[in-house]
Amino acid sequence: MARAATTTDVFNAIAEPRRRQIIDLLARHGALAVGALVIALGLPQPAVSKHLGVLRKVGVVSMDKSGRQRVYRLNPQELKSVYDWAKSFERFWSHQLDRIKQRAEEKARVRPDASI
Repeated sequence: MARAATTTDVFNAIAEPRRRQIIDLLARHGALAVGALVIALGLPQPAVSKHLGVLRKVGVVSMDKSGRQRVYRLNPQELKSVYDWAKSFERFWSHQLDRIKQRAEEKARVRPDASI
């Protein structure tokens, strides 16, 4: 089966770890110039620009020119489909946490002086 292009949707675009790093940086620091992203990621400028191009094509980031610099900012609303999809699995995570808490409480009742 042929692999979907990275620019077909947000899920394909964020499948690449470097693009997720870019999203994290923009979420933490706000708008950043390409040069700042190059330094933060430790990648060559053409590689960073290529990743930004993919993210821009699916709408996750937008770009403004400020003089000779290209400044990118996150469009977090474009990640909502990812959030909604992942949220559907939340019941599995909370169930696991409930089980861990229950087991810890049971162990504490069975061996109350074990920490002495």
